[in-house]
Amino acid sequence: MTFQQSFAWWAFAQKAPSAEALLRAAADIGYRGVEMIDRQHWPLVRDTGLTIATIAGHGTLTQGLNRREHWPRIEPELRENLALAVEWGIPALICFSGNRDGLDDDAGAQITAEALSRIAPEAEAAGVTLVLELLNSKVNHPDYQCDHTAWGVSVIEQVNSPRVKLLYDIYHMQIMEGDLIRTLQNAAPHIGHYHTAGNPGRYDLDDQQEINYPPIMRAIAATGYTGFVGQEFAPKGDPIDALRAAFELCRV
Repeated sequence: MTFQQSFAWWAFAQKAPSAEALLRAAADIGYRGVEMIDRQHWPLVRDTGLTIATIAGHGTLTQGLNRREHWPRIEPELRENLALAVEWGIPALICFSGNRDGLDDDAGAQITAEALSRIAPEAEAAGVTLVLELLNSKVNHPDYQCDHTAWGVSVIEQVNSPRVKLLYDIYHMQIMEGDLIRTLQNAAPHIGHYHTAGNPGRYDLDDQQEINYPPIMRAIAATGYTGFVGQEFAPKGDPIDALRAAFELCRV
């Protein structure tokens, strides 16, 4: 397996017996990272040998990089989180375009690229990747601007930094455009992180949903990707059992 697997804390912690039990079970299964975990648990993550694979680089999802009036708030947040990422060995900070709110897509891409270009040299110096998240605007995040791979790629190409990439969320992009394997193969040089979930419902990667994950994982591996693939689904049953099943399904 060329890539490493991680899991999103928010999706599994609510049903877990305790933070320590979940983290240690995930490490025993073979997970190498945990994402977006509450800061109070960071020392415990380190104790279990896991990596904090991602944290949010800034707020908010709806008021993001595509509006210059948000930059005075966002830039200090990114700088603060870059410092934390260096201190704690966090490889990626998640960034958000924000909603369109009437903004033309070409203009939104240009402004978002301009925003990321302002902080890219600091990310490069820190050795931390800023990953712009692709989300669906059809079901979960109405009006979110970074809702198609082509739009995200256009931003990344404009920034042209090795430390500014896309977070390709398989669940979200299945909803918006499908054609997952061909799309991720073409966009592979611009992808710095992946997320999973079953569609519809954002539940387990089981036979009750429409995405065929094993060939997708093989396609990701074939691109030479060595970063994290994060499980970000809501388990229908026991969270540790769900993590184990997803890990085995995605191991290639």
